Amino acid sequence: MKAEEMRNLFDLSGKVAVVTGGSGGLGRAAAVGLAAFGASVAVTARRVEALEEAAAEVARAGGEALPVSCDVRDEGSVAAMVRRVLEEYGKLDILLTAAGVARRAPAEELGMDDWDLVMDTNVKGTFLCCREAGKAMIERGGGKIITVSSVRAALGHPLGYAAYGTSKGAVNLLTRQLAVEWAKYRINVNSIAPCIFRTPLTEPVLSHPAAAKIFLDRIPWGRAAEPEDFIGAAVFLASAASDFVTGQVLYVDGGNVAG
Repeated sequence: MKAEEMRNLFDLSGKVAVVTGGSGGLGRAAAVGLAAFGASVAVTARRVEALEEAAAEVARAGGEALPVSCDVRDEGSVAAMVRRVLEEYGKLDILLTAAGVARRAPAEELGMDDWDLVMDTNVKGTFLCCREAGKAMIERGGGKIITVSSVRAALGHPLGYAAYGTSKGAVNLLTRQLAVEWAKYRINVNSIAPCIFRTPLTEPVLSHPAAAKIFLDRIPWGRAAEPEDFIGAAVFLASAASDFVTGQVLYVDGGNVAG
């Protein structure tokens, strides 16, 4: 490979990406990062109004953003979202599934409503988005799918993550299963597993000194991740640089699972 070709390994020019959970901290950072490397990005959330800030950030990064309403728990809504992207751009090259929820409670007190919400969003929602995007990628002859897992898929936690950790463990296995099934279609399926990121959703935990200490003491780098820490991994797994990488879980965790 020539030097110029190597420099272009991360170029996403002409690619079309879908980022679910685009109004959240990780989804928004991923959308901006993919756009900065050249991709057109459809950002999704249940309420389009919530995507305005994400779309504006994508535009400031020099990219094109398409806000699309989507409830990842609803089969019809996910199918309609993918159809909208295909109508607008004619293809779908990259999917990043950042939509997710957490409900925290001691296992003996965890209600089934909270359990079902976490499973429907994190597991069913991830599968539905992968399935519908996968159909478009199979027809086109390839693509990149990036699920979002968590260090909680590999490590228990004393603060009550029975539902969340279980859901992310399922995401890890789903990622490997789809990678094996869809390799013949030249679809790469990988996952990014972050530790706790500093976002509006985690601020209540990180602003509580005792709770924050439990998390941060487990991270060798000694800090929570910032949304920008997510971008490099997302761009790598979305680009030609990862063409021979599939079925992998990439931990972005400051060394959390290492020790």
